[in-house]
Amino acid sequence: MAMKLSDLTSRAGEWLRGSGPMSDVVISSRIRLARNVSGSVFVNRLSPAKRRETERKVRDAIIHSQLAPKVIYVDLEQATDNDRQLMVERHLISKQHAASEGARGVAITEDETVSIMVNEEDHLRLQVLRSGFQLDEAWEQIDAIDTRLDDLLEFAFHPRFGYLTACPTNVGTGIRVSVMLHLPAMTLTGEIEKVFRAAKDLKLAVRGLYGEGTEATGDFYQVSNQTTLGKDEGEIIAHFRDSIIPKIIQFEHQARRKLMDERAPAVEDKIFRALGILKSARMLAGEEVLFLLSHLRLGVTMGRIKSADIKLLNELFLMTQQAHLQRMLGKTLEGDVRRVARADYVRAKLEHVN
Repeated sequence: MAMKLSDLTSRAGEWLRGSGPMSDVVISSRIRLARNVSGSVFVNRLSPAKRRETERKVRDAIIHSQLAPKVIYVDLEQATDNDRQLMVERHLISKQHAASEGARGVAITEDETVSIMVNEEDHLRLQVLRSGFQLDEAWEQIDAIDTRLDDLLEFAFHPRFGYLTACPTNVGTGIRVSVMLHLPAMTLTGEIEKVFRAAKDLKLAVRGLYGEGTEATGDFYQVSNQTTLGKDEGEIIAHFRDSIIPKIIQFEHQARRKLMDERAPAVEDKIFRALGILKSARMLAGEEVLFLLSHLRLGVTMGRIKSADIKLLNELFLMTQQAHLQRMLGKTLEGDVRRVARADYVRAKLEHVN
């Protein structure tokens, strides 16, 4: 437990390294499991004293389970607003977990592939996050963690209904499979509506960069299952692995080829105009950076820009966000001051890209 939160902020997490399978389209694969401790009421019914008692019990079990050689446990009740926002930006906790009150925390492994939220909506929200299209690897890892913690805590389970959760939509397996996709070509061609229509028919959720309650920014979309009851984990994962995500990847690749066949000058103009602005601007807003980096990332994956790689651009998506900028500079940044700092950082990172 020798790690500190500051140890995580000097680089992007493992899931942003950009080297996983299908990483030109798939940013990350995530599996979450909702679990509650047997014999205890749900978080929203806990008294402050019982909430703290549950937090300590779960925290001690996580530490005792030895998930990884190095793990940090962050007490979110004591953490600063900026630190909580920083963990949201790194997809280590949810926006709801950051904003709630009372005893709660999160355990994070050194490579950030694993995070376990304590006293979010449920007593535990286990998460494994992997770079690229790695659902099987994520499942194998989280299943082992789930088994280890169940031995120490005993999770609430009903022989008919499965795992019992605070939200009825999570009852059963308690699993949420989520794949983050970069779909700029489908957005440019208007074919992104195919994804929305298919998702509605298949009872899937399509959300933005930070999940529930967020809109797509920078052409990033999270596709996840909405129901967990009536199917086992293997069926849900196989549906994503073999059918849903491959089809979306296929649509995106077709849209990219169509753009280059029919609108190559316009697409290249968007790519190099984005690069020019990013290398020259003296002030950049957060959403503007995501929009421009999306076009630049398309240029890299399509071979139009060869002096940058996906890993660099993925890191820029993360490190230009508000909490990360403030952590790097060691002070609160507001308004134009923050926009100037963001532009300075981007110009320095893209100095040799052409």
